[in-house]
Amino acid sequence: MLKSKLDDVFFKRLLLLAFSVFLLLLPGRASIPPFDRDEPRYMQATAQMLETHNFIDVRFQDKPRYLQPAGIYWLEAAAVSLTGTLSDRAVWAYRLPSLVAMTSAIGLTAWMGAILFSPAAGLLAGALLATSVLVQAEGRMATIDSTLLLAVLLAEFSLLLVLQDRSKGRTTPVATALLYWSALGCGLMLKGPVVLIPGLGTPLCFALVEKNWTWLHRLRFGWGWMVMLAIVVPWCLAIGLVSHGEFFQHSVGRNFLGKIGQGQEAHGAPPGFHLLVFGLAFWPGSFFAAASLPFVWVRRKSWQIQYLLCWIIPHWIVFELIATKLPHYVLPTYPAIALFTGAALCNSGAEWQWPQKKWGKAALFVYGGICLIAGFALSFAGIVISKIIEGSIPAEAWLIAIGSVPLLAQTARAVVSARMRQAAFYAMGSAVLIYVGLFLGVIPRLHQIWLSPRLTEAVNQHLPCTDPEIVSSSFSEPSFVFLMHGQIRFDTSKNAAIMLERNKSCGLALVGRRDEKAFYEELAAKSVNVIEYERIKGFNYSTGKWLDIGIYGVSR
Repeated sequence: MLKSKLDDVFFKRLLLLAFSVFLLLLPGRASIPPFDRDEPRYMQATAQMLETHNFIDVRFQDKPRYLQPAGIYWLEAAAVSLTGTLSDRAVWAYRLPSLVAMTSAIGLTAWMGAILFSPAAGLLAGALLATSVLVQAEGRMATIDSTLLLAVLLAEFSLLLVLQDRSKGRTTPVATALLYWSALGCGLMLKGPVVLIPGLGTPLCFALVEKNWTWLHRLRFGWGWMVMLAIVVPWCLAIGLVSHGEFFQHSVGRNFLGKIGQGQEAHGAPPGFHLLVFGLAFWPGSFFAAASLPFVWVRRKSWQIQYLLCWIIPHWIVFELIATKLPHYVLPTYPAIALFTGAALCNSGAEWQWPQKKWGKAALFVYGGICLIAGFALSFAGIVISKIIEGSIPAEAWLIAIGSVPLLAQTARAVVSARMRQAAFYAMGSAVLIYVGLFLGVIPRLHQIWLSPRLTEAVNQHLPCTDPEIVSSSFSEPSFVFLMHGQIRFDTSKNAAIMLERNKSCGLALVGRRDEKAFYEELAAKSVNVIEYERIKGFNYSTGKWLDIGIYGVSR
């Protein structure tokens, strides 16, 4: 009876945690324009999928988007259809799958922590994961990573249930195996073979560490793989026929395998990159994760810690070794890191278990200083960025610093006093203030960096007809395509001038200062007079360049 009451209390707190995470992920969801460059590509491809009713062959404008399967586009298409926002280009609708997936992933992390260690450890692990920088960023974007994280967590959760059944001498039900293989199948539909790295890597690594492979039969390997393939094979056959095999050449040959040997899209980095950026990506939990390593070492022979290490290490090594690196590649390991960190904080008692070696204490001290500096940098980021970009500082930026800096100071004080759990709560409190302030009051007001919405508004004010031809020569970001409903073409300034000569009554050209010489030379050669309707100035954060773009039409 007591156990039942404890379970009820935990699940009530779990729902409260999930609701809090949901609310924390809301600021900026509707007010922040699409983040270039990946997010608007997903949005535009989804919009085209709904407009053309082609749910097999994913395209961005007239080009095939053969990078990953169609799963994420289906989820976003469902969200847009249910909300009826296709014609509005409402960004929040495309971001709904990430919101639901990330909220669910954090709740599932807390549940796993309760199974592995204790309800308190699970809830704290969920909170640490929820307040990390990378989770707050990915949970707001209409990209794959939040949904992929949930798929990985479902597979790891089912594996945890298997290990729990084994430790208690119980039979593992078929439903657990179905959950495992279904999660892998959904992961394949989201990002292809990537999900198999943690999905298969964890159980195989765990069996290798234990030198015991017999328990794997609980996952029903004999027939489970057919469930996984049943989810992904029908679409694979369809896209194979439609694309004549081109999808597999691009997605597997170039996109997946191509990232192994060389860095793609200027994202190459040496091994150690993910370890280096972890301090910021998992902040404010990064210091507490590092401080928890002695706890992990002492308990390294327990099946709970071995399970988490087998989840983290193979995945981390793989993505440190491949040439192409982005911080979110190791996001699927963050729940496991949060779990052992939460367990260490809840088991600290009166004294924290510091490293025994002097060099270990010194290294942890230095790392703590770096993490504290990162916290102060985030606290003042709104002030600095607003001043540089906009030339003025909104009140919200000051409020972030005023509220978060004292909490960070209390965090440092608590760490020095070895009150680590209290320090973690101070740190998470400062993180919440920073995120809410930045995403609600600072980032949406950085008008100079949001060129696409401003250009779209200006173009719509000067449309010469109901079916215009629009060419942009100086700004070619995917967010512009999405907000313009795909009705824009990117070309050279010379070809923009040729278009105006050919389509005098319905043409508009967007040309920046750097490209105006060639633009005017071509206009002069064709004896075309143009009128400049408006100029839009701003900073293209994708290229790091300030732009001054004119909107031109033929003078009548």
